[in-house]
Amino acid sequence: MENNLHKMTEERNQLYMDVRAGKIPKRVPINLNMDGAAALEYAGYDLKTQQYDIKYLIDAMEKAAQDFESDNLGVTAVRFAHFYKILGAKHFVMGTDGFLQHPEIAAMEPKEYDVLIAEPYQFLWDSVIPRLYTELDKPWPLSSAALAKGFHTFYSTMGQIGAAKNELCLKYGKSNLGGAFAQTDAPFDFIADLLRSFTGMMMDIRRVPDKVEAACEAILPLMIKTGAKGTPKKAGGCMIPLHMAPYMKEKDFERFYWPTFKKLVEELVKTNTNVSIFLEHDFTRFLDYIRELPAGCQLMAEFGDPKVFKEKLGDKFILTGFYPLAMLKTGTLNEIQDKAKEIIDILAPGGRYIFSLDKSILRVSDVEIDKYQALLRFVKEYAVY
Repeated sequence: MENNLHKMTEERNQLYMDVRAGKIPKRVPINLNMDGAAALEYAGYDLKTQQYDIKYLIDAMEKAAQDFESDNLGVTAVRFAHFYKILGAKHFVMGTDGFLQHPEIAAMEPKEYDVLIAEPYQFLWDSVIPRLYTELDKPWPLSSAALAKGFHTFYSTMGQIGAAKNELCLKYGKSNLGGAFAQTDAPFDFIADLLRSFTGMMMDIRRVPDKVEAACEAILPLMIKTGAKGTPKKAGGCMIPLHMAPYMKEKDFERFYWPTFKKLVEELVKTNTNVSIFLEHDFTRFLDYIRELPAGCQLMAEFGDPKVFKEKLGDKFILTGFYPLAMLKTGTLNEIQDKAKEIIDILAPGGRYIFSLDKSILRVSDVEIDKYQALLRFVKEYAVY
């Protein structure tokens, strides 16, 4: 039995390796898209109390591995309630129902652009981080003690998650393609999301455009360092979720967003890092820019016409996403299957395609679980080359 499961892991690994290599796999690989919070809820756990203990998340990951017919493990775990509580985080706070939310805050004033540009690392460490984490804003030695607890908690948690993921992949025959994995941000998004806020950034590109440009260049090396996980002998992986671009005019995107984002991806690829990019909202009007990125990147699209994406990008990049999560709440089983056929028939020919939803399931109530399970089973049978 164990040998059969290990063989299944190897076969599923091969599906993804073929896609990355531009070969046509035996069938379309199938990704599960589920946030850790949704997995906890699916397993019957209470977010308000039980997400503080990592053992419950690992149990939830195992239940997902058992119950969903996907090729990957598919439960995303990147934000941990106990870590944010220890540090007194302001930018990730728990709602009344236990779900971690990201409120819009500004941890930097417009007058501080010059300091950010001159000494980005020092400014973030000395000024921004204490504003985001109340425990790190306390006098020494309290701040140092909180920092030590934070580092220990984060690396201990990630170590447990990493070991559990590999064990579960082998136990249930899921793909376990290894390598270190990270998440980084386009420099413009980093400044908007963590330093200036959505509203503040949109004002800044009008009031201090030159400083916004310079700040993106200053932040770029830190974003590269955060995301570069490959080595000459072993590829790593990096996810870049894109946020602000769809809300920008094209001329602003071209000036403020695109130059440093393009450099970021190019530099990550040079480090043998497989780059996955989440195109949040609709990137259709920016596809000619995206075309300029290094070949082989994985593009997960939330919205847009799959035919247009396939025509403009399908020969150069791995495409995934597009399947509307909302369909799993409102659609009938026939409608759900018909939608899958429509998307697969457009994107699967020629390879370079991984089936997935257009976004992750954040809460278990976002979908009807039995419909999602039926969808995954259908795709496994239908999407065969």
